[in-house]
Amino acid sequence: MMTHTTSSPAGPVIRSIDDLRGPAGKLEAVLNGGRPDARFAALVCHPHPLGGGTMHNKVVYHAMKVFSGFGLPVLRFNFRGVGLSDGQFDHGRGELDDARAALDWMDRTLQLPILLVGFSFGSFVGMRAGCGDPRVPGIIGLGVPYRAEGRSYTYEFLEHCTQPKLFIIGTEDQFGPREFVEPMLEQVGDPKRIVWIEGAEHFFQGTPSSPGAKLDRMQAAMRQWLEDTFRLSES
Repeated sequence: MMTHTTSSPAGPVIRSIDDLRGPAGKLEAVLNGGRPDARFAALVCHPHPLGGGTMHNKVVYHAMKVFSGFGLPVLRFNFRGVGLSDGQFDHGRGELDDARAALDWMDRTLQLPILLVGFSFGSFVGMRAGCGDPRVPGIIGLGVPYRAEGRSYTYEFLEHCTQPKLFIIGTEDQFGPREFVEPMLEQVGDPKRIVWIEGAEHFFQGTPSSPGAKLDRMQAAMRQWLEDTFRLSES
């Protein structure tokens, strides 16, 4: 069941979703509609809940806009305990179940192959959910974290992940220093593309030596990969 529909002449219909449920209960979600002939759908996973991450995060929103530009339906949702989602934060374990519940909902409702993108903590959870899932033909990790506020992330599961993968990271990412992340990603199974956004920090904003937001560069890298890998064309 989808309710609370809004639309504008400039963009697709946006619906709030009432029937997405994970093991902890209802998950708050919104669906940006796509073209009737869309060949894919997209799922976007948000950053760490304890750091204020939600489906309305700026990086998440800009990622969604890329997929919408190709006419794809895009689902964003809040992990358990965030916003109006039931449950409590579960240190990545329950959040992985939430991401899988979102994939199940999309598969059941939209019946399209699902391109999966996550930002920061959401990239870690999303990649774990999507790797090896035949419903997911492509995965994007934005701001892939290495160490953040006492939390460490490991990615051994990516070594045998055979889907096409795109990684976009800022050269000044405080939670994913290049000297650690670059050799880690080089060990990831092919096919993959690694894009470093010069002068960008974790949230794809600028730094004192390279001022100005870099979100447009992040979006450009996403568009190029989607065009090259899946032959998508913008609406």
